[in-house]
Amino acid sequence: MNQTYLRTALLLTLLAGYQAPKAFSSDDKPTSAKTPKAKPAPEIKTPAGFSASIIAENLGPARHVVVSKTGDIYVKLSKLKDGKGIYRLRDTDKDGVIDERTGFGDYPGTGIYLKNGYLYTSSNTSVFRYKLNDKEEVLQPDQPETLVTGLLAKGRDESKSIVVDNQQNIYVNIAAYNDPCREPGTGKGLMPCPTLDSAGGIWQFRADKQNQTYGDGLRYATGLKNVVGLDWNAKTNTLFVMQHGRNQFHDFYPQYYTPEQSSLLPAETMYELHKGDDAGWPYIYYDQFQKKKILAPEYGGDGKKTGGAKAINPVAAFPAHLGPNGLLFYTGTMFPERYRNGAFIAFHGQSPELKKGYMVAFVPFKNGKPSGPWEIFADNFSGIDLAKPTGPVQHRPCGLAQGPDGSLYVTDDLNGTLYRISYSRPQ
Repeated sequence: MNQTYLRTALLLTLLAGYQAPKAFSSDDKPTSAKTPKAKPAPEIKTPAGFSASIIAENLGPARHVVVSKTGDIYVKLSKLKDGKGIYRLRDTDKDGVIDERTGFGDYPGTGIYLKNGYLYTSSNTSVFRYKLNDKEEVLQPDQPETLVTGLLAKGRDESKSIVVDNQQNIYVNIAAYNDPCREPGTGKGLMPCPTLDSAGGIWQFRADKQNQTYGDGLRYATGLKNVVGLDWNAKTNTLFVMQHGRNQFHDFYPQYYTPEQSSLLPAETMYELHKGDDAGWPYIYYDQFQKKKILAPEYGGDGKKTGGAKAINPVAAFPAHLGPNGLLFYTGTMFPERYRNGAFIAFHGQSPELKKGYMVAFVPFKNGKPSGPWEIFADNFSGIDLAKPTGPVQHRPCGLAQGPDGSLYVTDDLNGTLYRISYSRPQ
């Protein structure tokens, strides 16, 4: 009788202590050591009134990033850190310093996007989503919904950048794995380029349907070699993308291109995309000096012949090899009015033409179109003089996000630093 009573009492005690699984909250213990105090980053050169600070370090290869309405920062890593591919960073005491890091997701990748009450993420072959609560906290970090599987990854430019529109569609970059689409060991282009059947473009899937494959998707736009930076423009309700240009013209075509010319071409390009658009890769490239679409040498070009009559024109062009990895349309009110609805671009590489790189640029927009030349907004992330380098590059900007207060966040995928750029009106 006494034993039965004791067993019942023990069972009731255990049940009373049970709690159902819950979302991440401020009560969760961080999975790694606290971040050091935020510190100014005066080495980052910005326009008057702007200042940069370091709010987290040693994150690992931090790629794209989003910020929730409560200020939680979700960062996607291209390689796992302590077994996790996503980290939520939190400032628990609201002093402007990240003091908690919580990891989840056992897959590396680049893409991350926040919309419609979900956190969307990607690996190099799949797309997932996590349901959020009213505070935009992930409800079940270990149980994401799988939206898309089986995306192409052949060892080159594998990252799957993502963005979601207002109609429950998700757009996924699937980059080309053959830089100029040549026959191996020759300078002859494959015609038609077989890569375009499954890569070299943007694919559209449903953002609210699980277990989709290629067959469920739509090739929304083609002729794009590799898009890492992309964003949905709320002003125009259209998709904008940044294309990485191709490499090496002079190896098989020295009669048309010197090594120097090859280092200066082609332009990195920004496109506004609509369903069915073709940007022309690999048959053409954009020459920022001639301001023309030029026929690629693999397909009969000589550096002067124009081509791509049916291919869309870029809305903006930038020097070769800058490597645009992040794109963000700014909608905040912290920055001066001229930045409203304009585009920030995180450049991950360097330009032989400018002897500059590893920077954040800005393109002013008006009525949904670029309204002036692009400009350098935040510079010197590399930490060295790229014209006369004296050591290794220190930081490479990759991802961009806007905070609820209108500040700008910049990730670094080389040393895992997270920057915050804010504005105070000059006195």
